[in-house]
Amino acid sequence: MHAFVESKGWYAEDSPHPQTSKNLAISLVLEATEVLHLYQWGEHADQAALRGELADVMLYLLQIASLNGIDLGQAVRDKLTINQTRTWDSP
Repeated sequence: MHAFVESKGWYAEDSPHPQTSKNLAISLVLEATEVLHLYQWGEHADQAALRGELADVMLYLLQIASLNGIDLGQAVRDKLTINQTRTWDSP
């Protein structure tokens, strides 16, 4: 992802698409909304479209983690450990 972004010049200070954590977080939510849009009127999404939108979500997520020095794999493992001891209220 970093090589792609760098090749487009988006890490440059004068970039029209500044790759800040805030901007990437906004893009992440916009892409996640596109996933939701695929399910707007039905229970099933077009698999090719879903594959592409999920990839966009993951790329933004990985880029945000990387820019912030977060090992996302370790963060997931840590969160799963925490969740093992959590309880959730039933509706």
